[in-house]
Amino acid sequence: MSTPEARLRAYLAAYAAKDLDAIAGMLADDVVLQDWNLRVQGRAAVLAETQKNFDAARSLSIELLYVFVAADAHPSRAAAQLRIVVDERIELAVVDALHFDAQGLICAIRAYKG
Repeated sequence: MSTPEARLRAYLAAYAAKDLDAIAGMLADDVVLQDWNLRVQGRAAVLAETQKNFDAARSLSIELLYVFVAADAHPSRAAAQLRIVVDERIELAVVDALHFDAQGLICAIRAYKG
């Protein structure tokens, strides 16, 4: 099994590439996504929201500034401070926190803006 940091980096790379299939394979069935606007639960609901984000952006770039790992926590957790640029003009400062289940799948995604 890969480390929480490696799983976080893989998720962010798939997100930046708008690779919904790769993201789908990383999610637990009962995953919860919560950000500053919404909260959804379940793989299908999370993928639908992710697809909406992909459809709304012509381009995405994600710069990983810092990674924080709490590998001894159960579930294991990793977070990243990010600089996200949407359509080469909208810049967002975001922290993504991911929780992983015993199989290494993402069971929670929390996104914080600011």
